[in-house]
Amino acid sequence: MDGNAVMKGNAMKKYFYFIIATLLMATAAGAADSQIWGEARVTNILGYGKEGSSHLGPLFTMLQANYFKIIFFGILIGVPLAFAVHYLIIGAKTFSHDGKKIYVFSVFNRFIHQVAALSFIILVPTGFMMIFGTELGGGELIRTAKNLHGLATIAFAIVVIPMFLMWVKDSLFKFEDIKWMMIVGGYLSKKKKPIPAGKFNAGQKIWYWIATLGGMVMIISGAFMYFMDFDIAILRNMTNMSQIDLLRLSAIVHNVMGFAIVAMFITHVYMSVFAIKGSIHSMITGNKEEEEVQILHSSFYKKLKEQGKL
Repeated sequence: MDGNAVMKGNAMKKYFYFIIATLLMATAAGAADSQIWGEARVTNILGYGKEGSSHLGPLFTMLQANYFKIIFFGILIGVPLAFAVHYLIIGAKTFSHDGKKIYVFSVFNRFIHQVAALSFIILVPTGFMMIFGTELGGGELIRTAKNLHGLATIAFAIVVIPMFLMWVKDSLFKFEDIKWMMIVGGYLSKKKKPIPAGKFNAGQKIWYWIATLGGMVMIISGAFMYFMDFDIAILRNMTNMSQIDLLRLSAIVHNVMGFAIVAMFITHVYMSVFAIKGSIHSMITGNKEEEEVQILHSSFYKKLKEQGKL
């Protein structure tokens, strides 16, 4: 490892610690300025007819009663079913594991990714448990799911900004991503032909933006729902909304963004575990098989050859 890499690694570590400290201080400051404890959680919430309400109550009630559960259930059943059909008809892409290995992901990359992955592994199932809490009988099971959901959110909140920064350059869209989308990354064919893609293909880039920016939206909206009443003056002045309407809006945003995140998370799991045999090991060892990079990330492979890094 050269000196520049060491300096970059140390800088990232310092930034990582800075993010953790900032989150802790922001949480403490927000709690101090908030009426979220005891009876204040209820008394600070306006009812449907009270002055200051933006009438989001009926909209949320309608969406919650008629659409949210149905859409989430459709994603839970439909997306895995579609991939099951793909696996049975097309099958997994298999690449040689006897050739050279290409070092793609650093230790820091893998650590941040693993924390985010473990967070999602907890967040998605517990999120479904809360959505279908009534059908699951409610009670202690759902309360435990809610607490686990909150803890996993904290872990994800710590790594989401470092994850955003370390891959933002590689996740910017390029013209070749349009070509990738037109052929669906070659996943509808059993043939192994070079696919136009950089370090990340178009599908991975879409997941990156949804997981990071969408994840930040989920953190903020989820915090409102978890604490129920963040009575922060600056936020009231900026939005000109009552606390209950901020809560209702957060619930709507959280659910709608959840549709995309859950669907893409299932897709990401399928692609990394089933669609490309052995692909998941790249986030364990940091290495990808040369043939896999040459075929599925042909633009990235050509760039590495031009730079003499192979």
